[in-house]
Amino acid sequence: MDKDAAIKEFKKYEEMRMQMYDFFDRFIPKKSDGTYDFENGGQIDAKEAFDMFFKLDYQARKIRGIAINCLGIKPE
Repeated sequence: MDKDAAIKEFKKYEEMRMQMYDFFDRFIPKKSDGTYDFENGGQIDAKEAFDMFFKLDYQARKIRGIAINCLGIKPE
């Protein structure tokens, strides 16, 4: 994989990661220190949360493969 294609995959991961945090921000209020207040949070749509996580996890696994190939190591 060339450098530009790899960078595109990393950027896609970062976008998906930010979408996940945006999702949390819609449903979970934050405390005054900026951390999530799970005790006072609303209900999260489990299917939507799982779908977002699955996409993020898939992209992370793609990036893992790119990194392994670029470094020339064998995955465990």
